[in-house]
Amino acid sequence: MRHVLTLSRCGFVIRHWFEINLDDASMEHGARIELRELPVQPHRGSESAAQLITVDRPLWRADLFDRLADAPGTFGAAHYHPGFDGNEPSDRVLDARLTADPWGWLGDQVVSLGARGGGRGWPVSPEDAPQIAGLADTVVATARQFEPARCRSAAECFQLTRDVQDTVRLMIATLADPDLLDNEWVSPWTRSS
Repeated sequence: MRHVLTLSRCGFVIRHWFEINLDDASMEHGARIELRELPVQPHRGSESAAQLITVDRPLWRADLFDRLADAPGTFGAAHYHPGFDGNEPSDRVLDARLTADPWGWLGDQVVSLGARGGGRGWPVSPEDAPQIAGLADTVVATARQFEPARCRSAAECFQLTRDVQDTVRLMIATLADPDLLDNEWVSPWTRSS
């Protein structure tokens, strides 16, 4: 399940995410919030025709994650990616405030258009920028629906992320040491679909 909040030229994609660390096979999950660009599409059909809306180029991402091995709600794997090179995220950035108060941190990021805490700010259109700050409470409330503590089992996590089953399989296939993986926990993603 994904929630998409869009303005004219950008939007937030908010969902639950499950990830496997490729180095040590530790598992993380929680709320993923991405700011994405909505490219202009050519008009199609009549004046009443439905128009194509594409939520495409990623601009920024926050992953408000717990490690499965940690107590729920500790946000020990919370991080963000301040930019992207094409579709690939920048390196993870850790922030003590993000771990201590993930929802307050997220709200501040939205209100400041990514400039809070020394960020470079989001490259958003001038017509969308004033409206983004007004979405802070909505973005935070929506993201809280996917906080890690609300997902209590592999089956529940799979139901929220079954659309990315191929991505999880790719993570498994590229693990540095596959023997470290908890195969039982990831079994919903590895079963044939």
